[in-house]
Amino acid sequence: MPWSWRYENVDGQSVAGPAETFSSQADAESWIGQEWRELAGSGVAQVVLVEDERVDYQMSLLPAD
Repeated sequence: MPWSWRYENVDGQSVAGPAETFSSQADAESWIGQEWRELAGSGVAQVVLVEDERVDYQMSLLPAD
């Protein structure tokens, strides 16, 4: 099953982002670990890890308070 990231703004609405797919969760997480700063700088506030159609988890890219 392919893994991918969905990109959202602060309101939880989908925003454009790289259309990458990964063969494993580990590959997807490694990629986001390298790219999150650039994504956050382009207006992505949170990402959602999706396996096929199933949401695995959501993660904020915003700084902690």
